[in-house]
Amino acid sequence: MEKQSTKPAGVAPELIAWMQDIRQTIHQNPELSFQEINTAAYISAKLSEIGVESQENITSTGVVADIGPAESSLSVGLRADMDALPIEEKTGLSFASTKPGVMHACGHDGHVAMLLGAASLLQQMNLQGRVRLLFQPAEEKGNGADMMIKAGAIDGLAAIFGGHIDTHYSTGIITVDEGIICAYADPFIITLQGSSGHAARPHECIDTIVAAAGLITSLQSIVAREVDPNHAAVLTVGKIRAGEIHNVVAGEAVIEGTIRSTDPDARNCVLSALKRKVEGNGVLYGVKAELVFPPALPALINTKSSAAVAKIAAIAVVDEKNVISQGPSSLGGEDFSFYLQKIPGCLVRFGAKISDETGHAHSSTFDFDKEVLPIGAAWYAKVAQRVLQ
Repeated sequence: MEKQSTKPAGVAPELIAWMQDIRQTIHQNPELSFQEINTAAYISAKLSEIGVESQENITSTGVVADIGPAESSLSVGLRADMDALPIEEKTGLSFASTKPGVMHACGHDGHVAMLLGAASLLQQMNLQGRVRLLFQPAEEKGNGADMMIKAGAIDGLAAIFGGHIDTHYSTGIITVDEGIICAYADPFIITLQGSSGHAARPHECIDTIVAAAGLITSLQSIVAREVDPNHAAVLTVGKIRAGEIHNVVAGEAVIEGTIRSTDPDARNCVLSALKRKVEGNGVLYGVKAELVFPPALPALINTKSSAAVAKIAAIAVVDEKNVISQGPSSLGGEDFSFYLQKIPGCLVRFGAKISDETGHAHSSTFDFDKEVLPIGAAWYAKVAQRVLQ
């Protein structure tokens, strides 16, 4: 699909330049989950520039601000995440990260710029209720939204809306769907304990690297042979740590990975099979095997009524032909799901593709089309206005 020429009405060139500067500044100064101290202070300063008071230190580094009549009983929330990833940037951008090993590789710098742009637009509107802006930490860690909820950030809200930059779609596209759009995300950690010793005398040891290799290979059959092929699921091992030197048998191996699924039955099937495989590996290789599940992310399930409002707002911004479905649910995780367990809401995707050569999210060469910023800002403002009407 070719890049769309649609540009949102009502977003002045000066505001677009302001958002682009914000995005570049945040991109140059990325901060990891729950370390967004300078980012939060910068956001508050930018809100102050347009006459919006804010509260900082919400669940350590979150920022919350309200716009609209204080006496109103109707409030809607708009959320942007603001943390970066532990990735060494290789984009070559003039505003590339100045922090070694830390990079905005998922568009959160753009999300912040969009929501600040929306704040400026909302300040110019005669709102029929209050809009709460949530600048949320630690989406990448997976529990920032949950922490914001516990801090009271969504108390009193009738609904909440969010958006995510997505370079799989052309600029000018907004995807809107009701129902599940992001998967259940279940991380796991497997620890195998054996006994170390000299590499020349393996019979005196219990080799956890051999056990880990056998287990990892075995895990590949779970989705392929135990999950209904009509239901999407993924089991990925992303990290393994074992051994210190070439001539010592490793006495411990730690395996870390994630399970993604969009169907509860498929999820339960994979979780059960993983437990069985780990237990069997312990018996098969004579190791002590322990499986731990860190806190999981629930599936992101957009509310039907909120998705309808989100679609109306999207059509108003980019025209009906550019509002599409994302298709099958993504197997990515998104902690916006925690909000939707408490109140109605919807998360959309903003197309921002540059070219096929540009790296996708969570890669060292990730970048997005800056023209998406006014589109996101206009949609945030329009969906809030629509809810309050």
